[in-house]
Amino acid sequence: MTAQLEVVSLDPAPDQLRYVFGGGEPLLWVRPGTVVELTTEDCFGGRVRSVDDLPSRVCEFPYLNPVTGPVHVEGAEPGDTLAVHVVDIAPARDWAVSTTFPHFGALTATHETAMLHDPLEEVVWVYEVDRERGTCLFRPRRGGPEVELPLDPMHGTLGVAPAAGQVFMSITPAAHGGNMDTPELRAGTTVYLGVNVPGAQLSLGDGHCRQGEGEVCGTAVEAAMRTVVVVELIKGGAPAWPRLESDEFLMSTGSVRPLEDAYRVSQRDLVGWAAELTGWDTLDAYQLVSQAGLAPAGNVVDTNYTMVAKLAKRYLPGAAAFDGVHARLRDTAAAYLAQR
Repeated sequence: MTAQLEVVSLDPAPDQLRYVFGGGEPLLWVRPGTVVELTTEDCFGGRVRSVDDLPSRVCEFPYLNPVTGPVHVEGAEPGDTLAVHVVDIAPARDWAVSTTFPHFGALTATHETAMLHDPLEEVVWVYEVDRERGTCLFRPRRGGPEVELPLDPMHGTLGVAPAAGQVFMSITPAAHGGNMDTPELRAGTTVYLGVNVPGAQLSLGDGHCRQGEGEVCGTAVEAAMRTVVVVELIKGGAPAWPRLESDEFLMSTGSVRPLEDAYRVSQRDLVGWAAELTGWDTLDAYQLVSQAGLAPAGNVVDTNYTMVAKLAKRYLPGAAAFDGVHARLRDTAAAYLAQR
């Protein structure tokens, strides 16, 4: 089995990084079932390296949150479903950064949330990343104990080209995916995305060594990553919003404003998905999700907010999402890791 794996690599030069979903030519063409090894830059393009590198000084808007791609998946057509299984995510450097911004984050005034108080100070934190021990070190800037945090690598941004020729900035999450910033998007998770254009045009970036739910200050522990994914194509069945599957959970997402509508979108999709998989009436599925569902926040800081609706698969007897593709992709991932 391992000898049959098709493995390709994508390591874009700085001038090949993209800052949008939609438009532009693909950097890579792959067939369904291909394992893709790729590198991603951090959300600051690697320019913030010390506590003195304030993003407002060293970064240029709108060239933030670069993504690697697009990857054209052969045979993908509008209405199909692209399955992206995350095999591995590993920090590429021994440091990572986080920041506060004057007009960005959940607990400060923004251009859309106008307040009279002074904006927050722009501050940079540099984390030491110990890849062998699987930790990152939080050092307070103004005194107090240091805290060692476990690594939990994830990608904040993953998506396909939007529908109808639209082009979305990479910082915006929506129905195409994008900057959802959910910690659920870690190794071992399969993401299901509706295909909007020929080839799907998959891109990803915004690696985080870890992130709390909601990304409350506006940035996670931001890091360049070495990532491995497997892409698979499911003909038809495109979900209206990105869905995720892990070994234990099914998850639906919603990315809009206000936050309660993002919550409603994710919950509505999960209720419908549960009904579809089990044959339950919609109100029966609604009742079960109401009593057993979880609702972790993705982000409450981006141009759209993201909520996740999450249900343990043990509550869905006999259900196999997308005909069991997650389990098959897990087998592909295991074969790849065994031969690496």
